[in-house]
Amino acid sequence: MRPKLEGPAGLTALYDAALHNLLDVNVTAAGFVRAGGGYDDPWTRDAAINCWNAASLLAPDVARATLLKVCDLDRGVVAQDNQWWDQIIWVIGAWEHVAVTGDTEFAATAYEIGRASLAILDRERFDPATGLYAGPALMQDGISGLPSYEEVGTSFVLDYPGTAELRCLSTNAVYVRALRCLALLGGEPLFDRRADVLTDAINLHLWDASTGLYGYYLGPDGLDRHQETAGLALAIDFGIAGPARTRQILAAAHREPYGMVNVWPHFDRYDAERPGRHNAICWPMVMGLWGAAAASAGDVEVFGQTLDDLARLFHGSGDELFELYNAVTGAVDGGWQVGRQWESLPHQTWSATAYLRLIHESLFGLHFTPDGISIRPTVPEGLGDLHLLGLPYRAATLDLTLTGTGSTAQVRLDGQPVTSVPATLTGHHTLSIEVS
Repeated sequence: MRPKLEGPAGLTALYDAALHNLLDVNVTAAGFVRAGGGYDDPWTRDAAINCWNAASLLAPDVARATLLKVCDLDRGVVAQDNQWWDQIIWVIGAWEHVAVTGDTEFAATAYEIGRASLAILDRERFDPATGLYAGPALMQDGISGLPSYEEVGTSFVLDYPGTAELRCLSTNAVYVRALRCLALLGGEPLFDRRADVLTDAINLHLWDASTGLYGYYLGPDGLDRHQETAGLALAIDFGIAGPARTRQILAAAHREPYGMVNVWPHFDRYDAERPGRHNAICWPMVMGLWGAAAASAGDVEVFGQTLDDLARLFHGSGDELFELYNAVTGAVDGGWQVGRQWESLPHQTWSATAYLRLIHESLFGLHFTPDGISIRPTVPEGLGDLHLLGLPYRAATLDLTLTGTGSTAQVRLDGQPVTSVPATLTGHHTLSIEVS
């Protein structure tokens, strides 16, 4: 049995499509979540994001296997491949898995793997001059994600000089959260103190008061002022920006007709007719990060716009969840890189899990901790009453009803007022969330 969403037809159709994508299409016979159509194996980044977004809640055994599959268990570290810059995101996925499932055995393993992996990155990638970590941006493995490069033959970002030394917003935001997750996994306050110091370095070196946004990266020529949506979203969601800067970011960030793009504006070698694959184009995974950040800040309007944008993109492709889309036309579009247009592949797991996270965590407001679920919904106007039936949570099954509009909730568990849902629940229960 899997959960069922009842409400507006468009919302429920996409929820069903996302569940089908994750649970039917992209769970392999070997019992792990692949990255999607055309990508038969998980990468560290994709595995962490997919488990964090939804897999740990909906398929916990599969999620655990997926997280361990991208590790070198003999060495006790995250897989040491050539995409080292974002590998520490594994710790975030591991912590979220523990928060959802309460798997203490996995928590102990994850702490040791995370601590050992961080030690390598501290030694090889930390820049003491700025207090930031070096490397390309999260998910920017293609050279189309960076300005001022003449693309010659190869698409891989590290094949180009200087890319390993950049200090990027999204990557450093991931380190902040990973450090806090290590503190939670191991009960070690030192990692929280390190996260505080790294937060200060991000705010010192990457904030751009002239635009009301963080810059994209610090490079040899100073701060690059392109808008990186993933980095801005994580700076909000992980508490790096703080309330005042969060309001500035949500007000100042540029949105294209079909949603928030990966990096804005177009680099000189691209334009609206030929958008860069990692530049001014819509990746649903990145849009999901933006929507979740808006919801975490209580911005109902921006969150609602993101839900609408994803609905238009996904419905426009027949409720298939593709890898990326054109930001001006909404068409399925893989973007341009190294002189050719790339394919946008179907059945992308992180497109599906991004949407599922927005429904579970942002719309219904389910925030998981080892002790239970706190409820902080964000409900745009016009959705009416929503019902999420048969949602699995540890040893329990929840039927949720969501009514009202806004971001302030009164919650009842089996008819009784509560402030949170305990992790010790067993059996079938009803959860009523009244929003105003």
